[in-house]
Amino acid sequence: MVMISPSGARAVARCIELGRAPYSDMAEGLYRGYLMPAHRAALERTGDWMRSAGMTTRVDAAVNLIGRYEGTIGGPPLIIASHIDSVRDAGFYDGPLGITLGIECVATLAAQGRRMPFPIEVIAFGDEEGSRFPAAMLTSKALAGLLTDLPEMVGQDGKTLAQALHEFGTTPEALKDAKHPGALAYLEAHIEQGPLLEAEGLALGVVTGIAAQLRYEAVVRGVAGHAGTCSMPLRRDALSGVAEMMGAIERIARDDGSDLVATVGRLEALPGAANVIPGEVRFTIDVRSGDEARRDRAAEKILSVIKSVAEDRKLQLEVKKVHDLPASPSSPILMDLLEDALVEAGHPSRRLVSGAGHDAMNMAPLAPTAMLFIRCRGGVSHNPAEHVEPVDGDAALNVMLRFIEKLGETCV
Repeated sequence: MVMISPSGARAVARCIELGRAPYSDMAEGLYRGYLMPAHRAALERTGDWMRSAGMTTRVDAAVNLIGRYEGTIGGPPLIIASHIDSVRDAGFYDGPLGITLGIECVATLAAQGRRMPFPIEVIAFGDEEGSRFPAAMLTSKALAGLLTDLPEMVGQDGKTLAQALHEFGTTPEALKDAKHPGALAYLEAHIEQGPLLEAEGLALGVVTGIAAQLRYEAVVRGVAGHAGTCSMPLRRDALSGVAEMMGAIERIARDDGSDLVATVGRLEALPGAANVIPGEVRFTIDVRSGDEARRDRAAEKILSVIKSVAEDRKLQLEVKKVHDLPASPSSPILMDLLEDALVEAGHPSRRLVSGAGHDAMNMAPLAPTAMLFIRCRGGVSHNPAEHVEPVDGDAALNVMLRFIEKLGETCV
């Protein structure tokens, strides 16, 4: 067997391999949903890579794949992890790159015949995107022991979560058995999913924390009517009202002049006929900021303004909060170690907040967390155009290995 030297470029190439059949459930493009056939195939292939790198492997009750490389002393492990599932029509690197880079870290140590004082576990979380069942980050919550009551869920394919878990030899009740006993530290490498690093000519950055998120589902009801016979002054057009609300939401976020962002990401106008005035519109509002108080102030202002628009236009408004995640700051000690590794590897120091949610948010109660962001072309993500240069994969691997070394020095 020909031995291939560990490299970040190989980590990038393996993400490309996982972007095609049988690792996708789409005929054209990438979709790998939790507990679907492509998920099973990806676990098998990734498990092969883990074992070739010198790890033992197991799949836990939440269907997370865990590879373990023992240390010289034992004790709690360093966890290097990300997610292996994807959105529909996804890019190749969002999630899997953090896993394949973790495998390359272990492969490098094994090739050198070295072990750290602590074990290293590389984990492929099964569900971060929530693209099949209506619950995001399900499996990292299970690992962190954050799952309490789990409601019955039905996937977009009509199969229940219980049925899908049964096919993998587990049950919703067993997810609590996936709780991890504890970790020394948690490291996640991930594409930035934004344009800042590329705009500044930087390959890598250290994440200071993950922004606080609020998400609402809103329904606006007016009166449907004939598009040709109902005069403009008499209309109660739900879509026109929502259009005014959307403009206000954008202005509130823009005028804040900070990292605050607000997004209407989904919109459905009913009855959806070209010659009918929309009588009902359903839409989502997503508000995020690294400052939780700032996020909450903006959300209050948004809700107040859209309520006022509905009243002025004689529309009914219903708003339900469906998602509330607090800000998740990175560990200051681990941030410093990662930044030192970054600088020693020849990169400028750069710290930035993550506007996107990551499994690291759930891992914070289990262990101190750190994240390394990797440049992606154009800041494009959740899109087939997602791209990472192999040289940036090599740079990330080098920094991760230096971080592991530094963490080992703190344990001696």
